[in-house]
Amino acid sequence: MKLITVKMPDLYVRGIDELVKAGNYSSRSEVIRIAIRELLKHELWGELHGEESNVLLDLNRLGVENEV
Repeated sequence: MKLITVKMPDLYVRGIDELVKAGNYSSRSEVIRIAIRELLKHELWGELHGEESNVLLDLNRLGVENEV
């Protein structure tokens, strides 16, 4: 995985921290990775059809990072 730095509003950070504190996620990083994955699935990968889309989803479930 690559390390990136992102600036975001305090409101977002507080929301992320609430999700972690509630035990829904193990870390801020996990929350952000999942949110970005869902965005990419909707915005980019949702356009893929058939076997290629299934392969990407299977790789995701296995924890393999996709380079987009």
